Amino acid sequence: MNLLDRITVEPGKCGGRPCIRGYRLRVSDVLGLIASGATNEEIMQDYPFLEPDDIVAALRYAAHQTDHTVIAGAA
Repeated sequence: MNLLDRITVEPGKCGGRPCIRGYRLRVSDVLGLIASGATNEEIMQDYPFLEPDDIVAALRYAAHQTDHTVIAGAA
């Protein structure tokens, strides 16, 4: 399985935001926990359905989302 296949987007779920494997846990929720200092083990304890690759997938998804050219207009 490609790691990014773990990220799902469904129009009627979580406002169409990217989630982990169809669960109502958004990628942004996982990223927020990591940014707050939670370890992978702590996150998986709080969300027992998560697998280690889900956390890696969330990070990879975020990395892909920020990898684009930004064109600034003239001021």
